Amino acid sequence: MDIIIIGFIAGIVGTITMDVLNGFFARVGLVAKIEAHMIGRMVAGWTRGRFRYGHPEEMTPVANERLYGYLAHYGIGVGLAVPFFFGWYLVFGELASPLLTVTYGIATTAASYFFVYPCMGQGIFGLRSQDGRRNVLTSLANHSFFAVGMAAVVAFA
Repeated sequence: MDIIIIGFIAGIVGTITMDVLNGFFARVGLVAKIEAHMIGRMVAGWTRGRFRYGHPEEMTPVANERLYGYLAHYGIGVGLAVPFFFGWYLVFGELASPLLTVTYGIATTAASYFFVYPCMGQGIFGLRSQDGRRNVLTSLANHSFFAVGMAAVVAFA
């Protein structure tokens, strides 16, 4: 049971780290800002059976979309962390190392490249969005921040 709690905490801390560092680096113009309301719109579309859009403007605004976006964002963070730590523990009987955790966290970038961006109508890697190539770097940076936050939890567990 402790491993699930560690995974939960790592998912939350990783996502907080992602949000804080994204906010900082977005303010100085190095990455695009995470738009929680767009995540909320995407998730609201899922509840209506709409899983893919041809263009982000096809996603209609919904009440409380920012709240839904943050709930989904943090839920996804936990949903990526818990199975990773639990699975590693089941197979190897120990907590994954910080280095392995960083590697996994960075690898989760694939989820945004091949799932989230296409679902939002931004194409693979987010190249069809207004931020285009910048999305590639932004997503890699954000998931690196997520990885560091998770690894910090592992280092102190």
